[in-house]
Amino acid sequence: MLEWFVGFAFLLALASLVYARRLARRLEALNQSYWDLRYECSRLRAQVARLNPEQAAPAPAPETAPPAGFVPLSSLKKTSREGGGPARA
Repeated sequence: MLEWFVGFAFLLALASLVYARRLARRLEALNQSYWDLRYECSRLRAQVARLNPEQAAPAPAPETAPPAGFVPLSSLKKTSREGGGPARA
């Protein structure tokens, strides 16, 4: 009985290893495709800019204002260094 269990566990581990390696190869191929596409997009954008120089590049999106209750951590660190620290109840 124990031999069957060990054999089954070995086959399950082997199948899991094969599946993990297949997924790793697929992930690597997707990663390579992503970077190839980014390179091609940048190359084409530069080519279009060279062909049509009077058309200005799109302006970057304006930065959004932080939420109303937003407190940057850097301001908390400054107050704690000065000895003011946050008020405790």
